[in-house]
Amino acid sequence: MKHYPTNLTDSQWMLLSGILNDNRKRKHSLRDIFNAIFYLIKTGCQWRMIPGCFPNWELVYYYFTRWKNNGVIEQVHELLRDKIRKKAGKYESPSLACIDSQSIKTTRLGGECRGFDGGKMIKGRKRHIVTDTMGLLLAVVVHAANVHDSKGASDVIALLKGRFERLVKIVADGGYRGELIEKTKTTFGWILEIVLRSDHSSKFTVIPKRWVVERTFAWFESYRRLSKDFEYLTNTSQVMIQIAMIRLMLNRIKK
Repeated sequence: MKHYPTNLTDSQWMLLSGILNDNRKRKHSLRDIFNAIFYLIKTGCQWRMIPGCFPNWELVYYYFTRWKNNGVIEQVHELLRDKIRKKAGKYESPSLACIDSQSIKTTRLGGECRGFDGGKMIKGRKRHIVTDTMGLLLAVVVHAANVHDSKGASDVIALLKGRFERLVKIVADGGYRGELIEKTKTTFGWILEIVLRSDHSSKFTVIPKRWVVERTFAWFESYRRLSKDFEYLTNTSQVMIQIAMIRLMLNRIKK
């Protein structure tokens, strides 16, 4: 098989195969399937345009859909994040999280859940994410761009419930002010802290704590499949983001 920069190294595949724990013999190895998926998300090609040196695109798409629906991709993502946090000397569960949204255009083919974000002047969808202080993804929800941040935040914050026992505080920008603060406290017991820009400086300044989640959005730019929302279904968009983070985390753990 032709080597691409997106292909898994031997050490990365050893780590990934240990998580999958699937040793059944196949005509095409799962390593080749993952390599094809990583190639697609990095280059932004269409499923039918996956190079012929990879397994047939129908087979790659079959495994992608299967892993998306049965939670394998999410499970791999969660375990890799926990490994990175432990490697950095941190608990698996963070005590502080950061939340933000990113409005992104969709393609002309459309799909479910689209709208117009009047503030950003973008027709498409919003990616709502929560990260830890390392910028690693804790939760993601993709919804129409016309959904207000406070509503989208409620949906993504709800995904944290029961998963992170040490979580105490979530940092957000001014768009999350209002009843969401009280709702987060009464429903989940977490503090939603609003961190605003300083009005005293005319120069660009890094906003304490909030810069972490904004850097995560910048990481997405390294993956052409995420340059727009090309997916018809929002849950597929969410899984594509998790795959990008899996690729990023594998590069951090193993070379």
